[in-house]
Amino acid sequence: MLAGKTVVVTGGAGFIGSNLCESLLEKGATVICLDNLSTGKLENIVTFRNHPQFRLIEGDIRDLSVCLSAFAGADYVLHHAALGSVPRSIQDPHTTNEVNVAGFLNVLEAARQTSIKRLVYASSSSVYGDWEESPKIETRTGNLLSPYAVSKYTNELYAGVYQRLHGLPCIGLRYFNVFGKRQNPLGEYAAVIPRFINLLKKGEQPTIFGNGTQARDFTYIENVVQVNLKALVSAPTSTGRCYNVACGVATSLNELFALIVRLMANYYPEVAHIQPRYAPPRPGDIPFSLASIELAKTHLGYAPTHFLAEGLAATIDWYLRSDN
Repeated sequence: MLAGKTVVVTGGAGFIGSNLCESLLEKGATVICLDNLSTGKLENIVTFRNHPQFRLIEGDIRDLSVCLSAFAGADYVLHHAALGSVPRSIQDPHTTNEVNVAGFLNVLEAARQTSIKRLVYASSSSVYGDWEESPKIETRTGNLLSPYAVSKYTNELYAGVYQRLHGLPCIGLRYFNVFGKRQNPLGEYAAVIPRFINLLKKGEQPTIFGNGTQARDFTYIENVVQVNLKALVSAPTSTGRCYNVACGVATSLNELFALIVRLMANYYPEVAHIQPRYAPPRPGDIPFSLASIELAKTHLGYAPTHFLAEGLAATIDWYLRSDN
């Protein structure tokens, strides 16, 4: 159903965005990638940069005119341009707000003015805050714990207003700890899985913040791509709400570390002897995160195809083959 359609992917040179661009091209869509390359990388799109149905626009969502130009004539928008990371948002809340809130408002306004048929945007499991009930259900959230969480929850509020006020169909996807190929393993704000892989490959000791019993619902990138494409073409009644995107399985960081070590030992036997070091918990981190995915199953037809072990195996293989 996407063949012949034009889809704008904001943040299309990033981790999730580049995987979406690649899959859309395979489905026969024309793809416009809008990215300022601040966290996205040209190397993420190198394999399809010269595809006849792909176009890169280097621009910033904080500029409304850029968004209007990119969206003109398009059918759909997949919005993934954002500044991620809870710690980064605590250190620099102003920039997080400028990109994730003001930038998102530009995306909504440009989508309205250019008559985009549907906007699917990335939200986050961080919106659940300190809500202790498990699994997390979309209708119940707690106190927010970081500026990043505030920015993502604000996105959901704005999207709801634009759908009710202007008739712009919107779907929010609350991602739970996404991992997979092209995720940046370097830097202060690298996610836990690529960071562990990168350090173990170098024979170094990864750090676990907290005692390692905190758990996450880790979600492989193929599941995220699937739900985005289904959200673009799901029934009109599916719009105007947010959906958890996860596997419905919680894994502790200690269990995650042990699994990564076991898989990497197939390539580097010496890794089997490395133990993690532990550090104090980071402010804003959620101790336990497990998603209910029933709404996404019912309304979007979502069904996870890759769970943690097979996703990790594919991810490790990609990182080691690509020498990231």
